[in-house]
Amino acid sequence: MIKAVRTGEVNRKTRETDITVKAVLDGCGTADISTGIGFFDHMLTALSVHSGISMTIKVTGDLFVDGHHTVEDTGIALGQALGQALGDKSGIVRYGTSYIPMDESLAMTSLDLSNRPFLVFNADFTNQSCGEYDLCLTEEFFRAFAFNAGITLHINLMYGSNDHHKCEAIYKSVAHSLKEAVAYNSDGTTLSTKGVL
Repeated sequence: MIKAVRTGEVNRKTRETDITVKAVLDGCGTADISTGIGFFDHMLTALSVHSGISMTIKVTGDLFVDGHHTVEDTGIALGQALGQALGDKSGIVRYGTSYIPMDESLAMTSLDLSNRPFLVFNADFTNQSCGEYDLCLTEEFFRAFAFNAGITLHINLMYGSNDHHKCEAIYKSVAHSLKEAVAYNSDGTTLSTKGVL
């Protein structure tokens, strides 16, 4: 049986940002990303490529203020698009865990596509930013993403010294956990004792 392609599209416009997101779960990890923040584009591209989720993300934000609204609102919109694409979340593996090394850094993510949003984020950065991306916004992005997609998301940076490597390991570990969790399970049932998520 041929399954329908799982797709979500969100247009979000506020006084601070104008965002268009399309996520195709059964794509091939093709990324078309433009947020106005080069390092954030790099991280979102890694999230797309390594998860296998094709993403088109176009953002115009109030970067004259700082990157906060752009990064957080992108997390909101991408989370909503992923939630749309997953529908009732039936027939998926649901859980994913991944350890990803990036040179001297190691990140671990474990997640549950449970409809019970939660974020545990354990990561420390040495510097304020990578390029024009404020590293503290990494937690803000994943909080917005998790709460709008209905994900219980645990992110742990185990160790590392280079902030670029640490941040990239985090995004890639989330990506590989997502790839595992959104895959179809063997029998198409909902993996829950309740029968629904």
